[in-house]
Amino acid sequence: MTRASLNKQPHEVASMFDDVAERYDLTNDVLSLGQDRRWRKEVARAVDARPAQKVLDLAAGTATSSLPFVRTGAYVVPCDFSLGMLKVGKRNHPWLPLTAGDATRLPFKDDTFDAVTISFGLRNVQDTDAALRELYRVTRPGGRVVICEFSHPTWAPFRTVYTEYLMRALPPVARAVSSNPDAYVYLAESIRAWPDQPALAERLRKAGWSKVAWRNLTGGIVTLHRGFKQS
Repeated sequence: MTRASLNKQPHEVASMFDDVAERYDLTNDVLSLGQDRRWRKEVARAVDARPAQKVLDLAAGTATSSLPFVRTGAYVVPCDFSLGMLKVGKRNHPWLPLTAGDATRLPFKDDTFDAVTISFGLRNVQDTDAALRELYRVTRPGGRVVICEFSHPTWAPFRTVYTEYLMRALPPVARAVSSNPDAYVYLAESIRAWPDQPALAERLRKAGWSKVAWRNLTGGIVTLHRGFKQS
C-alpha cells in the first residue's frame, strides 16, 4: 500500500505514513516552503502550555510537533497510529513517552489532559466526529483543544492558484524529496475534500466543545480552531 484512498481506511492511512516516515519532516518543510515552522509556532502559542500541565499531541508523527510543548515544562504525550512514524520519533527523541493510539479510541482515561492538540492529522481520521468526541472525553473540565489543519483560502483568486499548486505542483515536488511521493497525491486530494472553517467549527460544537473560534494563517491555507470543555 503506497497511498490511502479518501474513505480513509485506518490500515491504509497508517501504512502510507509508515512509508513516508523517514523523510516526512524534510518533505513537509520543502512542500510548505518553510511555512510549516511558522504554523507550528502559532500552534504552540494557541495551546499555551504551562509547566506541569498535561498535553496530548495527537497525530504527532515523529514528535517534531511535540517539542515546543516540552520546552514550556509541560508533560507531553505524543500519540500516533503509525508505528513507522513512532519508530522514527523514538529514535530521534528517546526521552518522550510516544504512544500508539487511534484517534477514535484513545488509550487514555477520561479528564486526563489540560490541553489536547492535533496538527495536520484530523483530516486523515476516518471518523472525524468520533475523534472530536474522544478528544473531548480525555480533556479535563476547563481544558482546551487546538486543531491546526489545512483549510480553504479566503480570497477566491488565491484559492484557485492554491488548488492548482496542490494538484499539479505538489506531486512532482514530492517525487524529488519524499520516500513515497504517491502518498502526497492522497494528501493533496484530502486537503481539497476537507470542510471549510465554519463547517469544522460546527462539528466541534456538536462534539461538545464550547467557545469555538478559528483563526486563519497564510490566507486560510491553514486554520487554527480552538475550543474549551466546560467546567
